[in-house]
Amino acid sequence: MQKLTALILTLIMAGCAFPGVYKINVQQGNIVTDEELTALTAGMPRSQVHAVMGTPLMLNPIDSSREYYVYTFQRRGGDIQEQRIIVYYNDDQFSHYEAQLLEETPAY
Repeated sequence: MQKLTALILTLIMAGCAFPGVYKINVQQGNIVTDEELTALTAGMPRSQVHAVMGTPLMLNPIDSSREYYVYTFQRRGGDIQEQRIIVYYNDDQFSHYEAQLLEETPAY
């Protein structure tokens, strides 16, 4: 009986540690290139910024003078890499942006 219990427990534990589990790459958010950022000029209307950069991922409901473009990438269950761009407006006209960019955007 003890040998059978030990065999069952060994098989269960071996199933939990199976190394062949496939993990996918996960990317979410806005992919923004350097060309798109350099195309932004002060005084552009908000609609034109959206035409260049796409729709922002997050809008601040309290302060409409900022829009957030966020991109995250996780390679096969590893660490999450994040890129953030904050676009600032004055009177609905593009003012400037702050960016924390990844060295490379690992798109599929």
